[in-house]
Amino acid sequence: MKPPARILIADDHTLLRAGIRALLDTEQDLEVVGEVDNGKDAFYSAGQLKPDLILSDLSMPKTNGTEAIQRIRNRYPEIKILVITVHKTKEYVHAALKAGANGYLLKDDTSNELINAINDILAGKIHLSSSICGNVVLGYLATPDNETISSSTDLLTMREREVMKLIAEGYRNKDVAEYLSISLKTVEKHRSNMMKKLDLHSTSGITSYAIKNGLVI
Repeated sequence: MKPPARILIADDHTLLRAGIRALLDTEQDLEVVGEVDNGKDAFYSAGQLKPDLILSDLSMPKTNGTEAIQRIRNRYPEIKILVITVHKTKEYVHAALKAGANGYLLKDDTSNELINAINDILAGKIHLSSSICGNVVLGYLATPDNETISSSTDLLTMREREVMKLIAEGYRNKDVAEYLSISLKTVEKHRSNMMKKLDLHSTSGITSYAIKNGLVI
């Protein structure tokens, strides 16, 4: 008999995690092996628990969902990821899929669609919420031929984006160094490089840019 698929739930809302767990506990071929409430723990738990599928929110503390997805995809490409979020705009959908998500659902979708999405993704398919499929297609059609959707954040390394996010959340350089377990000098170097790449000149400029580009949600 085939063992149940292992599921990790990543969402900072306790009641939502409990609701998803209760739903999945009724499915014999699915097993919830862990829950986390932030993107940083989602990445670490992916390595420790080796789930088949992660159900991930986008708006989470420490490391947001998009960043966590990208880190998980780079380190553990075999793990599949389904985003479950309130964000409906094509910018969020494109960012999540570009980061490596295998599917995208909205929190107001039905429980049946969640189960269908999980089964599709475990079978190697892509699953998008029926509520946002139109937005995704329109966004694709609006993109000129041979032109890809890009962002100035593509200029930044993963570590530079992490430093930017923490600065925008109010952390001082020494706090960032402690949080990321790197030296203060390294933080200052990442901050300087990031500001040069994006032509930013102040902490308020960093914060404004981070919010505008979805690094802080």
